[in-house]
Amino acid sequence: QVQLVESGGDLVQPGGSLRLSCAASGSSFSNYDMGWYRQAPGRQRELVAFVSRAGTRNYADSVKGRFTISRDSAKKAVYLQMNVLKPEDTGVYYCNARFGFRDYWGQGTQVTVSS
Repeated sequence: QVQLVESGGDLVQPGGSLRLSCAASGSSFSNYDMGWYRQAPGRQRELVAFVSRAGTRNYADSVKGRFTISRDSAKKAVYLQMNVLKPEDTGVYYCNARFGFRDYWGQGTQVTVSS
């Protein structure tokens, strides 16, 4: 069992930066592939960034060059550094942990990009 708690969401102006954190509890964190997803009002949840247990990273085209995902196995945490934020980045950001059929989600943290 893994529990995930996100933090770091806020209201920020276009062009600004935020760093989201996801703290995981439970065992075998290093076995999990980790991802950040977001859901904007009226839209489906979409994958933003992914880091495998081996450290391979993938990003949605819309955030490449602006967002960076990282993980710290010692702290059982995953981070999302978001730079040059745009209004279309607005949404609830969710942390996800996946290993085989095991699939866990956090409660989400709100990011609003607006002037």
